[in-house]
Amino acid sequence: VQLQASGGGLVQAGGSLRLSCAASGRTFSNYHMGWFRQAAGKEREFVAAVSGSGQITYASDSMKGRFTVSRDNAKKTVYLQMNSLKAEDTAVYYCAAEPGTYDYASEKSSEYDYWGQGTVVTVSS
Repeated sequence: VQLQASGGGLVQAGGSLRLSCAASGRTFSNYHMGWFRQAAGKEREFVAAVSGSGQITYASDSMKGRFTVSRDNAKKTVYLQMNSLKAEDTAVYYCAAEPGTYDYASEKSSEYDYWGQGTVVTVSS
């Protein structure tokens, strides 16, 4: 599967952005999807994940209530809605995919085999 992330940009603190990750290739619903981010000089961290069916979702504790992950399997696209953005949300955001035999979502980057190229989010304070 190939992944193409988009939707990043420059936004003021308190604003919103919606990231998209379009997939091509095999049956999209067989893949659970994750969003990760990496700020300059920091390690990559988990943001949110969604199972293949879309029924299981969760976000990092630090982002709960602000970030929401969803997917549209017909469009082969996963979304990350980001609200109430803060300067510390500035990072490169990556989507990732992993095929699974059951409905599952993982926060572990090591479990994902396929990665998009990243989209840059800059939040100005």
